[in-house]
Amino acid sequence: MKKMMFGLAAAVAAFAITPNPNLSIGKNLYVDGAVNSNWKPEVFTDGHLDFNQVASASDFALNVGEGPTKLFITWETRGDEAWIGDQYVHAASCQHNPKADASLQNFKVMTSANSTNGADGDWETVAEVGESGAMSRGLAIDFAGKSWFRIVADSPVSNLEEVGAYDMSKGGDDTWFFMGTSISQMGIKSIEVDSNFAQLIHARYPDYYPVMLRGGIGCVNTDGVIDGLQFYSEYVGNVKYWAIEMGTNDAWGDETGWNVEHFKSNMQDIIDVAKRNGVTPIIARMIATNPDVAKWQVHQGYLDAIDELTEKNKLPKGPDFFGYFSKHPEELSAQDGVHPAEKGAASMHRLWAEAMAPLYEAGDKGGESSEGSVEEGSGNETNCIGGEMTNCVGDAQALASRNVRFAVPQISVSGKSILVSGAESAKVMIMDAMGHMVGYRPVNGDTQVSAELPAGNYVVLVRSKNISYRSKVMIK
Repeated sequence: MKKMMFGLAAAVAAFAITPNPNLSIGKNLYVDGAVNSNWKPEVFTDGHLDFNQVASASDFALNVGEGPTKLFITWETRGDEAWIGDQYVHAASCQHNPKADASLQNFKVMTSANSTNGADGDWETVAEVGESGAMSRGLAIDFAGKSWFRIVADSPVSNLEEVGAYDMSKGGDDTWFFMGTSISQMGIKSIEVDSNFAQLIHARYPDYYPVMLRGGIGCVNTDGVIDGLQFYSEYVGNVKYWAIEMGTNDAWGDETGWNVEHFKSNMQDIIDVAKRNGVTPIIARMIATNPDVAKWQVHQGYLDAIDELTEKNKLPKGPDFFGYFSKHPEELSAQDGVHPAEKGAASMHRLWAEAMAPLYEAGDKGGESSEGSVEEGSGNETNCIGGEMTNCVGDAQALASRNVRFAVPQISVSGKSILVSGAESAKVMIMDAMGHMVGYRPVNGDTQVSAELPAGNYVVLVRSKNISYRSKVMIK
């Protein structure tokens, strides 16, 4: 039978991601015209949520340097951990009423070319935002000829945790909103992980550093999301991807699948609204429970509905949380058997990174397919008319068929020594609790990287071409 090329190039061109470099990592956060007094002020711009917080701030700024003509700026705060309160998105069986100062509201964004401390110099207002109850949000701003951006609010925001700036000068679209339930609220935000989705992607594909906006809401189901879609559209309709974890609360207690069609209809509405905003929605197969603890399991109909929605709408495939956690119930909460434990949260980030890696592979290859050939008529070839993706068969699914695995090194303590295994051609740094480097060496395979360390807490950083990993350990 005649062979033809696998025709993945059109799919790659449609789904490949344009990078938007992170410009804020390592920059000091300025509050009220001075470097924030935290003992390590750069923790507010390191892309890693680790519970360091500015107690109160109404005027804060970053100097990201000259060059970019457009920025995407982000911020993350902590309230009651929900992305937004009940007055915006209703969660049927939980109450989310964060204090007014838990989110950044009624503020303006300004830029400067000549400030020295984030307060002096000449400033131009480039955006003004009124009411905004979201705990995580981002804005695109013009930045040509500038070096500083500054946010000034009418009243202080409490527990400011992370501020970011990304270079959008070349039209970058590596921007992600993680829409979800309490499973994403915990797994993507409130549980500290060693390496998050953005860090894992950056380590594997150094030109990329995804923007992460975290949007989990405890107890929300698809009815609540539908009722609040105007706020999702307003607050995060400006990103490229919605990474959706949804359905556990729709499926809770549904042993027969009576609610599946309603869930499926709601999800289609969410997909349609996302697309109208220019957003590509990507749906995770909902998390499995540990039935020995939870006393229930997700009905197969919900998983089939997600698969059908993905295929019908020609979406990239999301991670298979159900398949993974069915095999690893020990990574779920021992209390309820539904929510991720600490290791489960790390796996959620990794599974999202692995599932989305084909989009970054596509960008790395400049839109060229390297998948070889298949038999004509086998059902695997693409059928793209006029370069449009609306008539492609197997486009996003073909992209997602590239299996990418993110190897995670193992870090352990033996007596007074720290051991690292599973890290090939990497460099390991050990930092003490005050941020001082107390150990540094290259590793390859299984290596003892320290000996006879004093008792205390340490952070171990493992860096290589394909690894960006950190872990906390204790020497007793």
